[in-house]
Amino acid sequence: MFRRSEIQASEVHSTLRKHMLVDGYPIVVDLEHSKESWIRDLVTGRLYLDFFSFFGSNPIGMNHPSMLDADVTARLAKAAVQKVSNADYYTTYMAEFVDTLSRSAGRPELPYYFFIDGGALAVENAMKAAFDWKVKKNRAAGKPGDRGSQILHFTNAFHGRTGYTLSVTNTDPVKTDLFPKFPWPRISCPAIRFPLEGKSLDAVIHAEQRAVSEIERAFDESPDDIAAILIEPIQAEGGDNHFRAEFLHHLRRIANEREALLIFDEVQTGMGLTGKWWAYEHFGVVPDILCFAKKMQVGGIFASRRLDEVPDNVFHVPSRINSTFGANLVDMVRTTHVLEVIVNENLVENAALRGAELRAGLEGLEARYPSVVTNARGRGLMCAIDLPSTELRNRVVRRCFEDEMIVLKCGSHSIRFRPTLTVGPDAIAEGVRRLGQAIGEAVS
Repeated sequence: MFRRSEIQASEVHSTLRKHMLVDGYPIVVDLEHSKESWIRDLVTGRLYLDFFSFFGSNPIGMNHPSMLDADVTARLAKAAVQKVSNADYYTTYMAEFVDTLSRSAGRPELPYYFFIDGGALAVENAMKAAFDWKVKKNRAAGKPGDRGSQILHFTNAFHGRTGYTLSVTNTDPVKTDLFPKFPWPRISCPAIRFPLEGKSLDAVIHAEQRAVSEIERAFDESPDDIAAILIEPIQAEGGDNHFRAEFLHHLRRIANEREALLIFDEVQTGMGLTGKWWAYEHFGVVPDILCFAKKMQVGGIFASRRLDEVPDNVFHVPSRINSTFGANLVDMVRTTHVLEVIVNENLVENAALRGAELRAGLEGLEARYPSVVTNARGRGLMCAIDLPSTELRNRVVRRCFEDEMIVLKCGSHSIRFRPTLTVGPDAIAEGVRRLGQAIGEAVS
């Protein structure tokens, strides 16, 4: 009888290397004994303070007690026996997920839902919804040529690595070079540098004005062909770049005036990380389409009724956007319970409170190492700092890992921090302490 082999923890990396590029962390995750904000290495037994949370996708930490409840584990097991094609075969579990989502993270201004696996495919289907909407709008107005094939986007953006998303991702050439891409309009990113005052404020206002001029020019040069403006309300992989609310309001105005959709990619910023369910709620700017994944465990989009300006949009015509599995039922069951935990334990508020502590700690390190640490920033737990060079940044990240703390690189010289929503004040304080120690060791 053919059976799986029992692989020991010490054999994991060598086994994988036989068939894969294994360039991740030199640890083996102990799925049973890792707990809360601590990842245990199954090989060495070392505990790592987790300010990484699986690229920000782990919402409530490791082995949350509620997720180990017998009823929850039984539901997960039942959903895992068969992989159901959610797009056409419906279950009580899926209905419970959608209902729980609508009563928690869902927003009434974004009533239409679509689910698929992964953030890049979420963004790609948002773009397809925009193409469909724009071309049909042009047709209804009697405009020739079926125009509506461009997505306006920004420098330092990361939206994924699938077909359409390659054309709007530009953080690292390793991820996009040599692959075919569309020459869609790319706009200068008017990112804030903190503290936002004096010359820094003047500089960002000037950058915003330049970006708005570039956007208006792009629309003038391609009449009726730009289907959407796509942006992360806080750019993540590109450097944890923040924008002023005033700039996002400009985007909302232009999208309205130019008959384009406004798409917010909240794959990283969503599900409570910034101290609100969605980052757009900080700015008073509602997108037409919002993309989610990571902490949601499933990918997908929410959309507003603005799409109903085209009656036969993708939410009303079968199979215009679709997939076999329509995301994953096991993930939906897990997220149903994750959402319950987030609401019952006030974890969105916790993200705001703990994020303020983390940002204060980073600002303290900025004061302690003024020639090394700059641009301390954050909303909620989505925090970051800059170092003077890529080399020094990488050295600090390595020192953190050696000191049993996991943090993430982003941009050319930034470090980002992604604690789970359940993180406590003690873990925040310990993280700041270990980071400060790593910086001191790296610069000595």
